[in-house]
Amino acid sequence: MKIALERSDLDGLPVRMDPETLGGTPVFAGTRVPLEALWGNLAEGASLDDFLDWFPTVGREQAEAVLRFGFRTLAIAA
Repeated sequence: MKIALERSDLDGLPVRMDPETLGGTPVFAGTRVPLEALWGNLAEGASLDDFLDWFPTVGREQAEAVLRFGFRTLAIAA
């Protein structure tokens, strides 16, 4: 199931949504790496370090901020 993100949901996150970049898909700021790449790789068993090695344009701080956001979002929804 895909969860739609609004621009306001991303305030303060190192994430950008621009119709000119991957059709507005949320990406890590300064990259063309979609957030979905992080979640998908982790779901398949990759570690955060693996992901960062595979996507060197994404910084650890960026990935950790997105993971914290995801955790908080899921905690609120539960």
